[in-house]
Amino acid sequence: MDKEQMKQLVIQQVDRDRDAILALGKEIYQHPETGYREVRTTETLAKALEELGLPVDRNIAYTGCRGYANKGKKGPKIAVMGELDSVVCHNHPDCDPTTGAMHACGHNIQVSVMYGVAAALIHSGVMEQLDGSVDFMAVPAEEYIELDYRKSLRDEGKIRFYAGKAELAYRGAYDDVDMCMMAHNFPIEADGYKCAPMNTGNGFIGKKTHFLGKQSHAGAAPWDGVNALNMATIAINSMHAQRETFKDKDCVRIHQIINRGGDIVNAVPDDVELETTVRARNLTALKDANDKVNRCIRGAAIAMGGSATVEDSPGQMPLAADKTMAEIFKGNAVRFYPEEKILPCMESTASFDIGDLSLFMPVLHCITSGVEGGLHSKDYRVIDLEDAFITPVKMLACTVIDLLADGASEAARVKKNFKPEMTKDEYIQLLLSLEQNLTYKD
Repeated sequence: MDKEQMKQLVIQQVDRDRDAILALGKEIYQHPETGYREVRTTETLAKALEELGLPVDRNIAYTGCRGYANKGKKGPKIAVMGELDSVVCHNHPDCDPTTGAMHACGHNIQVSVMYGVAAALIHSGVMEQLDGSVDFMAVPAEEYIELDYRKSLRDEGKIRFYAGKAELAYRGAYDDVDMCMMAHNFPIEADGYKCAPMNTGNGFIGKKTHFLGKQSHAGAAPWDGVNALNMATIAINSMHAQRETFKDKDCVRIHQIINRGGDIVNAVPDDVELETTVRARNLTALKDANDKVNRCIRGAAIAMGGSATVEDSPGQMPLAADKTMAEIFKGNAVRFYPEEKILPCMESTASFDIGDLSLFMPVLHCITSGVEGGLHSKDYRVIDLEDAFITPVKMLACTVIDLLADGASEAARVKKNFKPEMTKDEYIQLLLSLEQNLTYKD
């Protein structure tokens, strides 16, 4: 059977599996769970993969699961991935009324597409024709939220890293994987596009800062206090003043929220918590921006005569999409969309934890459509089931065939062309080096 025959079989099979793919996406959409809480979603995916006849490992990174196709077969191994977790969006009409959890980033679509690729390759009989193996990984905790909860898991020894793919890498889940791929929906139809073979993405460092001052009566004796909220305000304004020092090409982004601003309005705040994210397009710029932010925090503490403690945690790394895999994907995308509807590269300053994997292995992170409204917002919704769920399955399944058919020669070409920025072990050491606790005092 040649590649074209295989592709025709899987495309036809996807159409037959359409209802099952959409039903899975709806089930997960209706029961959103945030990172490292995806217990129900993990079980839903694990059972769906087992019904395809795949052996499945559960709780591969506290939550998450992994199914194995062609296990033990000689040749390259591809990991087809989807993300399990939701965001929190209390204003979305479909959110969980208790937790506010909501699939407003399309992760329910991602894992349904992953399942659809597995179903198409297995039900069509094409999987056994391929010269390599495919693992189907439902990965947890891509969204970098609820850090206090994740810290409690780390303190209990249940996880080591806050981001799911970092945790999987730390546990050795990718040690036998040659390359990985997944699809991510974005509202790109507003710009006239249906898909993109690749995109950019910033890396980031997550920061939690406690500003500590001295409480006093805000009306009767404010001079006896040290205002921690003013420290936070000075730090934020200083960060804004740094913006002209960042190079445009580095796409630096700094954003903050105040999680705790004081106890009562008529007492000088003495304990204020600031959460900050520092993003940049490359590691050098990321470290430079983070150093400047720490200087701003230190300066604020000195200016007000208080103290500040900073906890830095590695978030996600800059995304370097593999151009060879993107080229192969585009060759399949033109089967379904006219070339003028295919965006060569979607420029984004958002962050994706598949960027971590791109430091040491080839990754395909294709952008698909079928949704509108801002991601992570109350306006997010699916507007086209074919573009969101079905066509991405066809494009990814055909890409797997290209990579693993004919003696897996295309997979060999991907591996030959790939130049890793570092080894997996060096990547883990990088994450550890970005973890730091700092204290600044007057």
